[in-house]
Amino acid sequence: MKILHINSSVQGDQSASRQLTAHIVQGLSAQSPGAELIYRDLAADPIAHLTAEVLAGRMDAARIDTFDEGKRGDIATGNRALAEFLAADVIVIGAPMYNFSIPSQLKAWIDRVSVAGSTFRYSAAGPEGLAKGKKIVIASSRGGVYSEGAFAFMDHQETYLRGVFNFLGVTDISFVRAEGYAHDAARRNEAVALARKTYPHPVALAA
Repeated sequence: MKILHINSSVQGDQSASRQLTAHIVQGLSAQSPGAELIYRDLAADPIAHLTAEVLAGRMDAARIDTFDEGKRGDIATGNRALAEFLAADVIVIGAPMYNFSIPSQLKAWIDRVSVAGSTFRYSAAGPEGLAKGKKIVIASSRGGVYSEGAFAFMDHQETYLRGVFNFLGVTDISFVRAEGYAHDAARRNEAVALARKTYPHPVALAA
């Protein structure tokens, strides 16, 4: 089994989503001791946002040879991210809510793995996701409460993530959520502890 571990919070050790992804990955690794683990910290080592050159290189690989070293390196980084995503059986993603959506660093990574012909395609029957058979676990953290109540309509974090990965063909998606802890350290610790309990025994997958 191959596990891809993604963190995107800029909060470092204070991040609730980072604590949750660590817990989830630890559980998965314990159940599958031979699992291969790949780790990406999108806050510490961000992937650049999409550029015209990246899109041009996707449509015509021969054009990449005409780009300067920096642009070629950028495309190579995106290609590695795509290869890691395609190779992974389980993807664990730390996704805090920033301004009702996801960190821009995580969006940049998603743009590099959402590639026509690789993770989705368009046919006469409409779009088809090509990244089938994967499991995605998303550690979701949000200071307010958006899973229900008056502000649920402002959740463009979990709804987006479920939608985009469904589009890529991933249907086995679960969320481990800590929310409602803004401006209260004690409530934050309580929310993280409760979220950990919702995912104590990850399902073991075949090697």
